[in-house]
Amino acid sequence: MRLRTIAIGLVSIAMLPFVGQYASAQQPVTTVPTFANVVYGTPGGQSEAMDIYMPKADSASYPCVVLVHGGGWFFGDKSYYSTFATELANHGYVAASINYRMLPKWPYPAALDDTQLAVRFLRAHAAQYHINTREFGAVGDSAGGYLVAMLGLRGTRDKSLPLSNFSSRVQAVFDLYGPTDFTINPNSPGLPKEGIAIVHAFLHATETQDPSLYKSSSPITYVTPHAAPFLIVHGSSDQLVPFDQSVRLAKALFTDKDNVTLLAVAGAPHGFLNSQHPGIFEAMAARFFDEHLKP
Repeated sequence: MRLRTIAIGLVSIAMLPFVGQYASAQQPVTTVPTFANVVYGTPGGQSEAMDIYMPKADSASYPCVVLVHGGGWFFGDKSYYSTFATELANHGYVAASINYRMLPKWPYPAALDDTQLAVRFLRAHAAQYHINTREFGAVGDSAGGYLVAMLGLRGTRDKSLPLSNFSSRVQAVFDLYGPTDFTINPNSPGLPKEGIAIVHAFLHATETQDPSLYKSSSPITYVTPHAAPFLIVHGSSDQLVPFDQSVRLAKALFTDKDNVTLLAVAGAPHGFLNSQHPGIFEAMAARFFDEHLKP
């Protein structure tokens, strides 16, 4: 695999010719029709909801992008992606920002099951929200990046759950600094103790107690040559989720089909989405999804 340094401070791993193709001039964010607090299920007896942002144009159907917030599986809210989702809707996507069950009450696999259920709900209600059921993308950061990676790599985990006759897979993934491989030896140099503790809480076990769980819960385990295209963005100075986590996934995904691009934001820490390069990542997402989800 060849690494190439880009002048704007990003590093591209296989496989798009120039990251500049993802940047575009910022347009003013305008309001869009929104369905707020749409309940997509009651997993574990707890109502979980999404906000659905609609394009203004009149069309039979649109590609859909699911947005999944981060927060270490402990905290966060669908409102985090309100601006991002609005921009995607302005660009011709139905954008659904979701909530999901979180720690400490709900360890793995609750968050994964909820995220997959949200996708299945949207497919089941495609006519109501003018969604093209064949064209789904996903955006997530940190813990949300982990969850959207699973949407692109793993089929429905529990087919006994509601709406299991609808697919939970997405056709393109924009992953911002999400963890990808829990099987790394926790004593390896450079692994942050805080990150290890969060994973222990999420999986409700240590790697010694249940190594098979650490493998089965890792997105990298489910990589195949037929995986969805990925755009992965990660800060080179991330002290919570090491940059190597994204490198590992990108290398596993790399095929001759040019289906993965990894961009390293030089010197950026964890959680930079809301504080650096305002609007740039929304533009990247729109261009990436245009390439993979629009005819």
